Amino acid sequence: MKSNTGSSRDKPLKEVTIYTDGACSGNPGPGGYGVVLLYKGHRKELSAGFKNTTNNRMEILAAIKGLECLKEKCRVTLYTDSQYLVNAMEKKWAKKWRANGWMRNNKDPALNADLWARLLELSEFHEVKFVWVRGHAGNPENERCDQMAVEALKQPDLLPDIRTEPF
Repeated sequence: MKSNTGSSRDKPLKEVTIYTDGACSGNPGPGGYGVVLLYKGHRKELSAGFKNTTNNRMEILAAIKGLECLKEKCRVTLYTDSQYLVNAMEKKWAKKWRANGWMRNNKDPALNADLWARLLELSEFHEVKFVWVRGHAGNPENERCDQMAVEALKQPDLLPDIRTEPF
């Protein structure tokens, strides 16, 4: 019987759950992200704050930071309250933007192309399903991510949000 990694000798992929959230005070303004990773009873939390960023950048960066923590290829269910993030990944918008030279259409560039490029690379390595959860609706892990993101954006000495072109 073939395993889910493509070879009968390979071990099955670890199944990891990631919750993410981004926050911004003003848009643009100071922002932060929060991440909760769950695997077989283990829990890891991450957060950081940035000056002069946007909410969407923090939502995407949270997903990136969660996936970057994984030390090997995993099957991931990533929960976020960002429909922008879920739609861009599940409806393959970000892949289309990349294929079109980071353009959304004939005249509008795709925003946050630097982060989308990183997220696509990670999601093409891991098996990732992006799932939308309603924000501020009592989901304990989403609420925790929101709390960490808001706390992070209030810290002194926020990091610069350095935007780079993916091409």
